[in-house]
Formats: sequence, structure tokens, C-alpha cells
Amino acid sequence: MPEAKFILKEPNSKSETLVYLFFNFNYQRLKYSTGEKVHPKFWNAKKQRVKETSQFVQFPEFNQRLSNIESAVKVAYYKLLNNKDVVSPDILKQRLLEELGEGRPQVKLDFIQWMEKEIEGMKNDKKYGSIQVYRTLLRHLKEFSKSKGYVLNFDTINLDFYEQFKTYILVEKGLLTNTFGKQIKTLKTFLNLATEKGVNSNLAYKSRLFRATLEDVDHIYLTLEELDSLHQLDLTYKPYLDRVRDLFLIGCFTGLRFSDFTQLKGENLEKAGHGYVFNVKTQKTNERVVIPVKPILMSIWEKYDGTLPRAISNQKMNKYLKELGKAAGITNNTTLKRTSGKQVKEVIRPKNEFITTHTARRSFATNAYLEGVPAISIMKFTGHRTESSFMKYIKVSQERNALLLMNHDFFK
Repeated sequence: MPEAKFILKEPNSKSETLVYLFFNFNYQRLKYSTGEKVHPKFWNAKKQRVKETSQFVQFPEFNQRLSNIESAVKVAYYKLLNNKDVVSPDILKQRLLEELGEGRPQVKLDFIQWMEKEIEGMKNDKKYGSIQVYRTLLRHLKEFSKSKGYVLNFDTINLDFYEQFKTYILVEKGLLTNTFGKQIKTLKTFLNLATEKGVNSNLAYKSRLFRATLEDVDHIYLTLEELDSLHQLDLTYKPYLDRVRDLFLIGCFTGLRFSDFTQLKGENLEKAGHGYVFNVKTQKTNERVVIPVKPILMSIWEKYDGTLPRAISNQKMNKYLKELGKAAGITNNTTLKRTSGKQVKEVIRPKNEFITTHTARRSFATNAYLEGVPAISIMKFTGHRTESSFMKYIKVSQERNALLLMNHDFFK
């Protein structure tokens, strides 16, 4: 028997929170944001309505709106059932929106304006890096809309938009396939949010053709010999490079992301057995990792008495890393492949010009694997969920992998 329930998004919130409709039918469930907000102290979970109290004077209108939504979803469901149409959560949500919109003029909501407002509201909840990713997509969409005269309403974000936007990013802008894939992935995140909030009923973006295409990309890692060359550099003449080098090496021997290895503090270092570990709660995934501290890391830690140099911006550090790589003689010509649509580009540059802060994390994973550390153990540090994704991440040539396995008992 179909059942409608209203549940708070965050029942333990200290402030107002959204009310969700959950409609269960045929072992399926529709989840729909009503757009209504209420403080949990005014919510009656048993009755699934706000309390009838003078402290919440608008309770009659509020509860009526919830009742209207409950009636609408049941009408939508039984109409589909009576017409012998397929009933799925997505289809039911579309019909629910139609029921709620009957008798009201349909206003086409500008997607860019809506997205700008959402990003502004996320600034206090999302990390700076995420906000930058959202703003990059917003900039591309604005430029695309202006260049093509394409009006971006929710109902115009369809497969035709997808193909035009793809051509714009890959052909006209000459950006990489993975750049386009990242923009589509982010766009779908916002479209899912809009659908959940009830402001979008166009589900064209859920088509398998509306996909975020991502390809494996060439990246470099620094060998243990190259890292030793960096470590041996005398940088007393350039203290700023000395600090950047030390922070980078910490990343290379912990596998931590830039946002984590630049924020290590005294409380992260713990005694364990005969040595030390870094106990870190990562910023991106909010997961805790415990990493053994190599002697080279302890020497850097003691150099600064446990108070590491203040981090600089990622962009500036990337610039200095290229300078450090050149000073350390990491300048052999290196070829990396980049794909833009069907076109494969080969970029040939001195290796130091490809060094970035993320090279540290990739170097850690690759060197640990080459030194015989089990992949499953390294994944505990890097956060990779599957061994296949980890193997794509590390940079081990077929020849190097064969040499590594020659010492395995199976090949003896």
C-alpha cells in the first residue's frame, strides 16, 4: 500500500531544516524536498506535521501545504497506475511537479541565476576548493551562453545543449576531455540538487548520453633518487625555497594532499612502538589516516621544532616547485599525452615543469608500491576504494612492473 511520510532532513539541527516527503510504493521510494523549513522543536514526528502552538503561528498554513503535497503525490501515483504507465521515482516526481503546478503560470527559471544564488549559500558550508570548482563551471556556462546566444533555463539543459557545450569546450576553447568531463560532473551535481529541491523537472541530464567522460591522463612522479636530490639541495641562499622543499617532501613521504600536509601540527605526531606516526583527519574526505613517520620526515619535523612553515597558496607553491626541480637537475625531457575530443596532444617539456603539489601524493603511492609495500596498505593512506583505481593512479611502466615482480616467489 503506497505510503507518504514527511521527515526532517536534520532532526537534530539547532536551526531550521528542510522537510522531505518520502513516498514508498512497489518496493520503490520517491524522495522529494518540499522546500518547507521548520525548526525541529516545532516538529511533531509522530503526526509528521508542525505542532499546533502559538509559538509557531503559521502552523495552519504550513500543515496545509504539506497536506496539499501529500494529496498531489497520491493523485499523481494513481493517475499513472490507472493509465497503466510505468511508475518510477523519476517519473512520479515529474508528475508530482505537474500536479503542484496546475492552475499556476509556469515561470522559466534562469539556471545561471539560480546556480549563482546556490553557490553564495554554500560558501559557509563548502570548502574553498569546492566553491572554486563551482565558480569555474559558472564562468564556462556564462561564456558559452553569451557566445552562442543559448538561453540556459532548466528546460533547455538537454542533449542538444550537451553537444553544443561539448563542442564549445573541446573545439572552440581547446580544453581537455577531462576538463569537459569535470564540468559535466559538476553540472549534474547542481541539476540533482535542483531536482531534489523541486525547482527542476527536466530529467534529460539523467540520460546515458549526457555523460561526464573522463580519461586516464599521463602524470609524473618523482623517483626516490630525484627526491634525494631535492633533499640534498643547499637552499640557505633562498629560505623561501627551503621551506617549500621541506613541505613538499613531507607530502612525498606521507601521501597526504596539499590541504593536509601543509596543516600538520604538533598534535598530529604520536609515539607508536619504536617510532612515530602522523595521525591526521583529512580535510577532503573527513577520514582519519595513520601514517608511519620516516627518518627523513623526523629530521624535517625537528628542523622546525614541530612547527612547520606557514603554507603558501597552491599556485605559488607550484611555481616554486618547478624552480626547485630545475635546481635539483630533474630536467630530463618528458612526454605527457593530453586528449581533447578525438585529438591526442603530446606535450614535451623538461620534467621539472610538470611538478605540482599533487606530484607529492602520486610519488608517495608509486614509490611505496615499487618498494614492495602491498597495494592494499598504500590504499589505506591514499583513500582509493578499489585496487583497479589505485593501479590507474600510480605511475609504473610495464617494464618497471615486470622487474618488480621478478623478485616475487611466484616467478622464482
